[in-house]
Amino acid sequence: MDGSTLSVIETAPPLDLRRPAAQLLPLVVASPHSGSNYPVEFVAASRLDPLTLRRSEDAFVDEIFAAAPKLGAPMLAARFPRAYLDVNREAWELDPAMFADTLPDYVNARSPRVRMGLGTIARVVASGEEIYGGKLCFAEARERIEQLYHPYHTALSRLVEETAADFGCCLVVDCHSMPSGTQCHAGREAADIVLGDCHGAACAPQIVEAARRYLTARGFVVALNAPYAGGFTTGHYGRPRHGRHALQVEINRAIYMDERNYRRRPGFARLSEEMAGLIARLGEIAQDLAQSC
Repeated sequence: MDGSTLSVIETAPPLDLRRPAAQLLPLVVASPHSGSNYPVEFVAASRLDPLTLRRSEDAFVDEIFAAAPKLGAPMLAARFPRAYLDVNREAWELDPAMFADTLPDYVNARSPRVRMGLGTIARVVASGEEIYGGKLCFAEARERIEQLYHPYHTALSRLVEETAADFGCCLVVDCHSMPSGTQCHAGREAADIVLGDCHGAACAPQIVEAARRYLTARGFVVALNAPYAGGFTTGHYGRPRHGRHALQVEINRAIYMDERNYRRRPGFARLSEEMAGLIARLGEIAQDLAQSC
């Protein structure tokens, strides 16, 4: 969806799972934040205009990595927006201040992400504006988590286990985008792509190095774990000792879209081709790891 308008829907499938005709690579591609189907009741409850409400979207990332099934790897994408529910969190990271009723004891109300307003049900969009004009009921959060969060991770977990059973290992490539203004560091060149492996804990170093070499050879400025080291998905699914690897890929939005009006830039097609090549290269490395186990 291009532009500043919203795709407001009554009902729609929450997940888009695209399987290859035959899985050829020990790799699963995930796009948790590119969903742009906004529930009508959510838009009505928000105090934000359409463009601002989209600030949390990893717009078009599912399209950028859409070649994965043709290359022999399944791809899972959330169709609901991140501002509505964030599956790259624990299931119950919730801010009590957002709710009119008392939250259950099992809710994680003290995580750093909750304090930032970016829990499983976000209080703010990525640019910092408050989403809601009033307080929510916990029943609303529970419904979103049960109907969207759990099905997403059930599907992703199944893909990981199926892939590991078939190949001996699995690499989850968790695909994201980042606002151009949030990843600059004093004295450092702004990165085009940030690779996150939870500081070495989520995947084998050969995978990260292969991705870095591939991307830098094609002219991209690449950073490792700064400012994004990986979220819940990377840390949860990345278990290298057990043949489960996870790598987060963050793409600077400025290289493929106009961040003011959410329209693709002319370089969009080239970026998609380069990311198809990245998937193929990571698949090769994952196969080598599987054979060495």
